[in-house]
Amino acid sequence: MGCFNFSSVEYEPVDDELSSPRENHKRRVSVLPLIFLIFYEVSGGPFGVEDTVHAAGPLLALIGFLVFPFIWSVPEALITAEMGTMFPENSGYVVWVSSALGPYWGFQQGWMKWLSGVIDNALYPVLFLDYMKSGIPSLGCGVPRAVSICGLTVVLTCLNYRGLTIVGFVAVLLGVFSLLPFVVMGLLSIPNLKPSRWCVTNVDDVDWNLYLNTLFWNLNYWDSISTLAGEVENPKKTLPKALFYALILVVLGYFLPLLIGTGAVPLNRELWTDGYFSDIAEIVGGVWLRWWLQVAAAMSNMGMFVAEMSSDSFQLLGMAERGMLPEFFGKRSRYGTPLIGILFSASGVVLLSWLSFQEIVAAENFLYCFGMILEFVAFILLRIKLPNASRPYKIPGGIAGAIAICIPPALLICVVLAFSSLKVMVIGLVAVVIGLVMQPCLKFLEEKRLLKFSVSSELQEVHNEESVHPLVH
Repeated sequence: MGCFNFSSVEYEPVDDELSSPRENHKRRVSVLPLIFLIFYEVSGGPFGVEDTVHAAGPLLALIGFLVFPFIWSVPEALITAEMGTMFPENSGYVVWVSSALGPYWGFQQGWMKWLSGVIDNALYPVLFLDYMKSGIPSLGCGVPRAVSICGLTVVLTCLNYRGLTIVGFVAVLLGVFSLLPFVVMGLLSIPNLKPSRWCVTNVDDVDWNLYLNTLFWNLNYWDSISTLAGEVENPKKTLPKALFYALILVVLGYFLPLLIGTGAVPLNRELWTDGYFSDIAEIVGGVWLRWWLQVAAAMSNMGMFVAEMSSDSFQLLGMAERGMLPEFFGKRSRYGTPLIGILFSASGVVLLSWLSFQEIVAAENFLYCFGMILEFVAFILLRIKLPNASRPYKIPGGIAGAIAICIPPALLICVVLAFSSLKVMVIGLVAVVIGLVMQPCLKFLEEKRLLKFSVSSELQEVHNEESVHPLVH
């Protein structure tokens, strides 16, 4: 991959004990589980990509999943590899922004990314039921759907409570199981593939808002794994390697099923909505393949749920360890998991899961964009402010290279925000304002001793310095 090779950069040894203010626990996650945790943070398989065909036709959908990774996924993954190994702790991108811009903006980053993650996680029970409702129509609406959403959330939350070792093992099993039916469908569809179907498009009839939001949602969140960096074995080497292999897995996991689905059946764009891959499976292989794919979709959404909740809850734990949140957010269960963080994240999922697929995707994309802008600024500023800091994985090119790699995704963010609906903009801006007000309110409660923080606000800057200074040559 040339300059995009995650494994070509020299690693510099750094004392792990000095890299984080709280590292008194055992790191549990190795390379293979981390690959599949990243896979589920970002993708989980092609379930949910159908709307790109519905919005723009086969040609633009296929081009999107080939070109978009180079505009967004590769830069985001490379930045995550550099910053995640520079700051191998659970607050992830929060400490990146705090170190560059101060704890106030670090808190804003944590608020926006946590909220976008919870909104994103509310999508997976919805997708789960959308795939299952074709076989069990009663799951489409009403009390059965509401009960199913609550039940799924409880079961998967309990899985997160049991620890990352189990979550990582489950992610590997679910990842293999979720992709297998597409391999079988691809083999069975070979006699029916017609390449001419891949070239169908109509630029005058493209829903650009749906197209861009679906692409963006399916190929972002590479940075989410940084909030688990404190749980990773030897993160200086493990994280970049896992990101590299996960990037390949994600792109192939989207492109090949789309190639099969659009080439094997006649095009009807109206049918290409959530769950349509299960209908294609029945056309290609029969009812048995449809049920297999529906079960795989269900398992995939379970994997995405547990991976996202792990990231969200460990982020809250990391923020508590840095004194940005009350001390009780730093409480771990007997399995080493962030107990309060899991409960807060699960509550948010239940409250937001009544929204539709399109509304959830648009809302979380809007907030995610604001968080990514802060990350890009922090990435460039740290290159300028701390040019000699030890970076176990470093993107080549110096400051100019850092700026250059941020330009394509920054332009894409502007396009995504420009296509946002007024409703999504209003909701997103209200959420941003809440974060701007919440941090001073928490500081006031701390000063009045109404809430206990593990680190006082006056010492937050010291912790930011401690995160960086041990890394300086």
